[in-house]
Amino acid sequence: MKASFLGIPDLVEVPSVAVVVDVMRAFTVAAWAFARGAEKIVLAGSLDEAQALKARHPDWAALKDGPPAPGFDLVNSPGLLRSVDLGGRTVVQKTTAGTVGALAVKEASLVLCAGFVVAEATARLLRARGCDSVTFVVTGEDGRADEDLACAQYIARRATGAATDAAAFLRRAAESRAAAELAAGVRQGVHPDDVALCVELDRFPFAMAATSEDSLTVLRPLPVPVPSPTDAAST
Repeated sequence: MKASFLGIPDLVEVPSVAVVVDVMRAFTVAAWAFARGAEKIVLAGSLDEAQALKARHPDWAALKDGPPAPGFDLVNSPGLLRSVDLGGRTVVQKTTAGTVGALAVKEASLVLCAGFVVAEATARLLRARGCDSVTFVVTGEDGRADEDLACAQYIARRATGAATDAAAFLRRAAESRAAAELAAGVRQGVHPDDVALCVELDRFPFAMAATSEDSLTVLRPLPVPVPSPTDAAST
């Protein structure tokens, strides 16, 4: 499998297959939202769009980066989200990097959104689809965020079926600039457990695929094939 690693500003053409990575915290949060019962996540292009969708659908839950704000029900924190009951609800998510990256490649034939918590399921799906070329969108810091690059590189290796020790990749994420800012309270809307939750490997057994539905970009959990004996032997 040919893997390319690009920041959002480097996307000059629509890739065939894209894996959009945001470890801290958009797609860790998205995975937790599905684990807490959310049916789907609508990726909004702006805060205004998120608020407009919420206004049209009062039963939807709107989520954003930063501190709590009027018109939004949730903040972009896995530690805060893990105790919320989202059974059957739609979540509208707008973040600084993750949702921007996903919308930038929304025309790709396959768009997966990922973090470490769904790494193996994402890699397994790429293997099952027989993807020959994959563009990994490293969303943080214009493609320089080491937590996102580490996760992308790990998924790329696992997508080939290669046995890979995750420890070094997880350590890079835990020692990244984003992790330090979260731990230091530089960012708002943070729970003390956020970093630990973001570097938890394979917490969830599903991948997350974004598709177009009624002119919206919608993220849903996607079941992945059960590993074959060959796959299991390589883990």
